[in-house]
Amino acid sequence: MSRALYRGASGIGGKPAAGYDAADEARYDPKEPSENGIGAGGRARRRHLAAAAVKIGVLVLAAAALVGSVAWAGSLYAGRGAAAAAAAAAAHRGYRRLQEQLVTDLLDIGELAGGGVRAREAEVCSPEYENYVPCYYNVSDVVDVADLGGGIVISYERQCTRDGKVPCLVAPPRSYRIPVRWPSGKGFIWKDNVRISGQEFSSGSLFKRMMVEEDQISFPSDAHMSDGVEDYAHQIAEMIGLRNEFNFNEAGVRTVLDIECGFGTLGAHFFQRDLLTMCIANYEASGSQVQITLERGIPAMIGSFASKQLPYPYLSFDMVHCAKCNIEWDKHDGGFLVEVDRLLRPSGYFVWTSNLNTHRALRDKENQKKWRTIHDFADNLCWEMLSQQDETIVWKKTNKLDCYSARKSGPVLCGKNHDPESPYYQPLNPCIAGTRSQRWIPIEHRTTWPSQARLNSTELDIHGVNSEDFAENTANWDSMVRNYWSLLSPLIFSDHPKRPGDEDPQPPFNMLRNVLDMNAHFGGFNAALLKARKSVWVMNVVPTNAPNYLPLIFYRGFIGVQHDWCEAFPTYPRTYDMVHADGLLSLEKRQKHRCSTLDIFLEVDRILRPEGWVIIRDTAPLIDAARSVVSQLRWEARILDLDIARDEKLLLRTELSFNTRGVAQPTCHASSWNRKVPLD
Repeated sequence: MSRALYRGASGIGGKPAAGYDAADEARYDPKEPSENGIGAGGRARRRHLAAAAVKIGVLVLAAAALVGSVAWAGSLYAGRGAAAAAAAAAAHRGYRRLQEQLVTDLLDIGELAGGGVRAREAEVCSPEYENYVPCYYNVSDVVDVADLGGGIVISYERQCTRDGKVPCLVAPPRSYRIPVRWPSGKGFIWKDNVRISGQEFSSGSLFKRMMVEEDQISFPSDAHMSDGVEDYAHQIAEMIGLRNEFNFNEAGVRTVLDIECGFGTLGAHFFQRDLLTMCIANYEASGSQVQITLERGIPAMIGSFASKQLPYPYLSFDMVHCAKCNIEWDKHDGGFLVEVDRLLRPSGYFVWTSNLNTHRALRDKENQKKWRTIHDFADNLCWEMLSQQDETIVWKKTNKLDCYSARKSGPVLCGKNHDPESPYYQPLNPCIAGTRSQRWIPIEHRTTWPSQARLNSTELDIHGVNSEDFAENTANWDSMVRNYWSLLSPLIFSDHPKRPGDEDPQPPFNMLRNVLDMNAHFGGFNAALLKARKSVWVMNVVPTNAPNYLPLIFYRGFIGVQHDWCEAFPTYPRTYDMVHADGLLSLEKRQKHRCSTLDIFLEVDRILRPEGWVIIRDTAPLIDAARSVVSQLRWEARILDLDIARDEKLLLRTELSFNTRGVAQPTCHASSWNRKVPLD
């Protein structure tokens, strides 16, 4: 069985954890004067003088080495022929590495001479921060949900401030276990890995969707829908006009947005049908739909239909699904339905299952008024109601632009200056978006999955991408994923005994499930993982300060989100097996007066699962500079050379576990992986 992990708490910001000793803080300060106050100033001056002398020496030596290397390389290039040039280039790179090592060693000497201390390790948050979600959560909000009574739902609007983050490492609960690997993890999770209060169990509000057995929670396939999720999916397919649920792809359906998804049961089922479902739900202090769905290995993120647009491009999803999702579609002048319309592609489907649609509910005059209001809003959006069966209604978005001009009333079309392709938490827009876009293409006219991941030149032109650049990007990522896997293999099995002549074992194909790409570009990392038959899904993140290729990512049949990495990502702690970043440090370096690298890495640490992996690919100087930052996070990190010609390096955060005193220790990889499913 998986073993429990715990990272002890030692303090946080202005609120120290239990066991914190202020005397330790005082003893740490290298500037602390002597008890009698004599001699402290002299020692400080001597340290500063020594440090300054060493720094001057570093600059002089570095300048001399640089001048010498340039002259030396120039003399080598004076020779003729390609071989001489290649040899000279190789010699220059080797000499430059010696220079870099010299500078690093001298800086270390400077720290010692100046009496300095390396950057102090980040503190571990106190236990109440186990489920800390910045932008949605404050310690003052921490209450026992049991004290609030049953039936009360707590939701928080996203409110991010640069000063609102807590600069500490979020520790897992004492009884945390490594999640069950996919696909077994789809069916059950460890109960102590998620926060669920006793009141929720006693109220019976969750029993219809999951079963609790001692230390685990299981999810029967028929728990989410009254007639079973398979029958429900088959019903939706028939209402669309398909033979069965296996024909969704043929009808152009690939990406699905599931609003308040329960615990991801429909998404888990759709995954078997090659549909990729993104679950969104409000922040919940306990019994979180998003946290439990991610724990099962199904895509999810915190998001709500409140006052702001969701951080997805317009025309992104083939289907939007709402099964008893508690959204008041009749409110805000139909603004929530306008947001659904913005997200849907032409000919996309809105599936709404609600008790309001039953004959019994419609006997009530107030319910009749709500129902009629919703239907009128749908008509004004040019939606066609395809079918209604029991509680479920399916609407189809129009693919004909002239329908809008033929309406007598309804939302206006967005003007050119009020139609952002990818709004980032902007206020809800009361107009119909995307009608001027070249991506206004009916889903039935698009290439079906999986071929849609390989875009042709015409499709690339729509997104302003050159065919040669896209092909080169694809080839590079295919190669990089193979390299990543070969790098991970010896690290995972470094303690595994091997008989002479045996081949090195490969990591299991399902060692990863939830993957987050912090700077996704074209989604090439996602595509390469799937091409290599890795059993993963990828949250493709496009930074707000990077070129916006998120529409292209969705067009390829992947999912993603726009995000500012100086803010907290909308997810719970410990939700991703791997975090990957290519060129993110370079991107942030070009931006002035934003956040620090430590702030970004603290957020990575929060969302990463214990024994998770971080792969950061960037220029050599930035990777070397990141070395000191990751040391503050208690990561077991390795720096590897990738391509000498391109001056790139790889920072790899290997697996960690934490003992009860909060000290990071390497995990025994052999025992972790030998008990998994057959190797890839």
